[in-house]
Amino acid sequence: MVNYSDVMGQQSLSTSTTCPQVDAARRLADDVLFPATVETDRSGKIPTQQLQAIQDAGLYGIFSTEAVGGSNLSDGDRNLVIEALASGCLTSTFIWQQHAGPASATAACEGEAHRYAAGLARGDIRGGVAFAHLLRQGPPVLRAEPCADGWQISGTAPYITGWGDVDVVLIAARCQDSIIWGIVPGIESATMSARMLELAAVNSTSTAVITFDQHVITSDDITSVVPFNTWLENYRMGLRANGSLALGLTGRCLSLLGPSDLDHEYVAARERLDTATVDELPAARANASDLCMRSATMLVAASGGGAVALSHHAQLLARQAMFLLVQSQTSEIRHHQLARTF
Repeated sequence: MVNYSDVMGQQSLSTSTTCPQVDAARRLADDVLFPATVETDRSGKIPTQQLQAIQDAGLYGIFSTEAVGGSNLSDGDRNLVIEALASGCLTSTFIWQQHAGPASATAACEGEAHRYAAGLARGDIRGGVAFAHLLRQGPPVLRAEPCADGWQISGTAPYITGWGDVDVVLIAARCQDSIIWGIVPGIESATMSARMLELAAVNSTSTAVITFDQHVITSDDITSVVPFNTWLENYRMGLRANGSLALGLTGRCLSLLGPSDLDHEYVAARERLDTATVDELPAARANASDLCMRSATMLVAASGGGAVALSHHAQLLARQAMFLLVQSQTSEIRHHQLARTF
């Protein structure tokens, strides 16, 4: 079997790097994460050993600034770290990637919530995030109202990943045309209850639906209040990072396949993501997820009947490729995906 690192070495010079975090992520993917990824998927449990290995490699700090003890990586190097880890274990990577939300928010915060930043940069405090519901059409499902101590939160946060492993969660709630961003503890309480979801892929991420019933976030735990339209534009500009998950999975499929006609598309897909304008990113993301699905499908076909056994990597990668079709999917991305399908 060819390692992901070997595949990367065969790609264009645009992916070469001297960044120690990228090199560490590639080694970790090949030596630690990928050998255990099938077992991780089948266990139904949070992969605590893998997450600890990621912390030991200093990779929780890539989302934080040097001022709070983080790595302050460039966007390009950060994307390569995400891609490398995703090639090893999408479950572990997906839990770890949620850490970016609270780590970056508290590092940038000028209020009391900044007190979390150093622990998040080290990974001593682990964070999750809940904001995907902001993209839903219709009335907000998670609402905020001002109260004497800060903000009172009611409603539902449909997806919080890593429940049971994260110490804090950065949540986003709507108040008219604004978004209230705040830190809540990663445990249930009288005003905050969790219901676990069963997923067809990455089920070991322990993803939960959290319901808030007049839950108070004090002013000390608010990281920011921003206009919804401002956030939405910033979110569109940040669509590149999640494309690295599809690239990582594609790279692993191609390493298992050996040389194929998809190799040049792999290089081209990364280049397209890296050079896309904000308006071009949805199509570039759709292209990356399509290539991921085709790579996984080809691996299943090449592996034959054995691919459908739960112990086989091919079926795991195919299910995870399906997951990445809808993960972080916007209406614009969906439009381009459907245009490619029909």
